[in-house]
Amino acid sequence: MIAKTPTPKARLLIVDDSQDICFLISSHFKFRGFAVETAMSGNEAMKLIEKDHFEIIVCDIIMPGMKGTELLQKVKKQHPMTHVIMITGYVSLEHLLTCMRFGADTCIFKPMDNFSELDTAVEMAIDSMRRWEEKIIALKGLKEVNNQSLEYVDEPDKDIVEIETA
Repeated sequence: MIAKTPTPKARLLIVDDSQDICFLISSHFKFRGFAVETAMSGNEAMKLIEKDHFEIIVCDIIMPGMKGTELLQKVKKQHPMTHVIMITGYVSLEHLLTCMRFGADTCIFKPMDNFSELDTAVEMAIDSMRRWEEKIIALKGLKEVNNQSLEYVDEPDKDIVEIETA
C-alpha cells in the first residue's frame, strides 16, 4: 500500500534578499504543510511567477534591484487574485501607504519574534481564497431568469454557468 502525499494547503513564494529569512519562513510553512519556493530578489521572483502559480507571496519591501513594492505592483497587475503579504525592517508611513495603494494584504514588521502575525495573515488569505472558491462553485449552479434574478439549478455535471437572456 502506497501512502498518498497530502495536498499542500497553498503554494507560497517567499521573497527576501536575506537567505536566513527565506530559510526560516520557508521552513516554518513547509512544516505546516505548504508548498514553498523562495527567491532572493524581485527579478528572481518574477521568473518563478511566470512559470508557476502561487496563491500567496510573502515579500520583503527593501531589496537590491527591484523593490518589494515594485514586485507587489507587478504581481497585482498580472495576477490580481494572488495574495501578497509584505514584510519590512524599515518601517515608514510611506512604505505602508505604498503597500496599501498597490493592494498588499498587510505589512508585517521585522524582526518577527514569532510567526503568529504572519501565520494569521496567511490563514486570512487562505480563508479569502476559500470564500471565492465557494462562490464560484455556487455560481455554477445558478442561472439568470428573466434578466433579473439568478435561480439555482442542480446540475453538478455543468462546468459553466448558463445565463439565459430574454
